[in-house]
Formats: sequence, C-alpha cells, structure tokens
Amino acid sequence: MSARGIRYPFPDPPTEGEATELAAGVLWMRLPLPMALDHVNVYALDDGDGWTVIDTGFASKRSRAIWNALLDGPLGGKPVTRVIVTHHHPDHVGLAGWFITKGSALHMPRTGWLMARMLTLDVQDRPTAETLQFYRRAGMDPDIEAKRRDERPFNFADCVVPLPLGYTRLAEGGTITMGGRVWDIRMGNGHAPEHATFWSRDDNLVIGGDQLLPSISPNLGVYPTEPEADPVAEWLEACERLCPFAGDDQLVLGGHKLPFTGLPLRLTQMIENHHGALARLVDFLAEPRTAGECFPPLFKRSIGAGEYGLALVEAVAHVNHLYQAGQVSRRLNDDGAWVYQAT
Repeated sequence: MSARGIRYPFPDPPTEGEATELAAGVLWMRLPLPMALDHVNVYALDDGDGWTVIDTGFASKRSRAIWNALLDGPLGGKPVTRVIVTHHHPDHVGLAGWFITKGSALHMPRTGWLMARMLTLDVQDRPTAETLQFYRRAGMDPDIEAKRRDERPFNFADCVVPLPLGYTRLAEGGTITMGGRVWDIRMGNGHAPEHATFWSRDDNLVIGGDQLLPSISPNLGVYPTEPEADPVAEWLEACERLCPFAGDDQLVLGGHKLPFTGLPLRLTQMIENHHGALARLVDFLAEPRTAGECFPPLFKRSIGAGEYGLALVEAVAHVNHLYQAGQVSRRLNDDGAWVYQAT
C-alpha cells in the first residue's frame, strides 16, 4: 500500500504464554479461541506496583493456565490490580470475574456490564419461543432451524465467569491513567453497544478492541434480544465520529489480528465497505428475498455451517438498516419470514 497506508510494525504475534513489548510498559499477549477466529489479543499495562489488563479471553481451563504462566513469567509476579473490559463479548469479558476474585478492580462501560450480567444469568437448555420466531423471520435454512430447535444453544455462562455487583464505569469523554499514560475514552458502537476505545495523550498508542481492527470487519449482528436493531447505522456513526482523532502514525492495538498503523485509511475502508455492501444488497433485492437469502451480495463467498449463525445475524442487520432507511419494504410470507424488496 502507499507510504501512508496500513502497516504492521510487529508482524509476529506472541506465542502462547509469552508477551511482546509494544511500547514502554505495554505488553501484547494472545489467548486461544475455539472458532475460526482462533485468538483474542489481550494487553497488560505496567502501573508500577501492579498491572492493568485489557480484556481477558474465554473462561476455560486452558485460558486460566495461560494466564497463570503469563503472571509468573512476562508479568513478573506482580498482581493484576485492575481489569479493563472493552465490551461485553465473551472472548473479552470471559475471565474478568476470575481476576476479580484474585483482587482486581473491574472497569468497563455500563452497557457492557449490564449485558454481561444479564447474559450470564440467562441460561437456556433449549431456544426460547422468541428465538425460534427470530430464526423464522430471518429466513433461517429449515434444516438448520430444525437442528437448532432441539439443541442446547450457546450460553454466556458456558465461557464467562459471573461478574460481581460492583464496577467502575468507563464513559464517553472520560479519561483514565494506565501504563504511565493518560488516555481519552471514546466509545464505539455497532459491533457492541458502548464499546470502549482508548487514545493516549502521551504517545501514539490507541487501544481499539474490536472497534478498530485491520484486515477484517467485526460482526454487526442483530439478535432476538433486539430484533429491530440497526447496528449498521450505529457502526457507521461511530466510525465517522472517530475519524477526526485518527492519525497515520498511531499504533492501534486491536482485539484480533496484528497491531497496525494507518488508522485514517482503515476507518475509511470500514465505512466504505459497508456502504458498498448496502448498495449491492439494494440491487440484489430487486427481487423479494429473506435475510437468509442475502448472503451472496454481502459476503461474496461461500458460507459454511460454522459461519452460518454470524452470517445470518449480519444479514438481518443490513436488511434492517435498509428497511429503517426506507430503501426496502418487507412483508411476512406464508412461512412466517420477512421478505424484503427494494422500494
């Protein structure tokens, strides 16, 4: 890419149980995930007498063992005094509760704390009636729907340690001191509600979580909890709002993939990618289709069984956006699915 394009100053990720120092007092580590995106990045910032940890990975025996190795090794035996959770998704909040039992204080956005608390308590043995209706209205493949109807769904409690009652809220416009730096807190949106990002006032570091990723776009999904949501609009608004703060020389520490520079270009790409997908989708909806039939213009590749669920909720997000913008109409077909058509 151009001299001001996207670059990767640290092309080799840390191996399991090891850490890479990205800047003075800032360590990058990785934890495994049991899915196609097979890792999550976590960070530790040196506060002198202890560490601030950013995100935690899934709650699993393997993740705990890796963390114990990190605490005894690269973190030098110093305690984790504070855990920062960027957003409520389980690969980021999973072991926060475990750290808290060891004496860490929890800091995270209010919406993320509420979502994580609610979802860990909402354990289901089978999909609810609302979930099954959501599947039907999305036009889920009938064979996949029949299979899911009789299976235990994914539960937050399977991989997230329950959070305690108390926490400290991270809010838009606030500041936080960690790793010997003062950071401005700016909230993203779309991938997760009220997603915290951190922008150093003292050097060129940005902690982006899943809001600021290179090479991949985070999932923008609609779920049975809020079936009429429009995360695409929220994502576009957040990207556009963050653009004025982005600089080419900032080192962005994302929740996945590699640290990168070239954030202005990356934000532009992420905005344009979704506008392009929406334009292709409007053309595709010249003929009436369900959300489940809208994979080709959105993803431009084959969607396998392991990706189907995330693809479906992202398809719903994009048709919801077009519907709420008045670019498509919808009606229920005889199968109880919403059918969308360009107006």
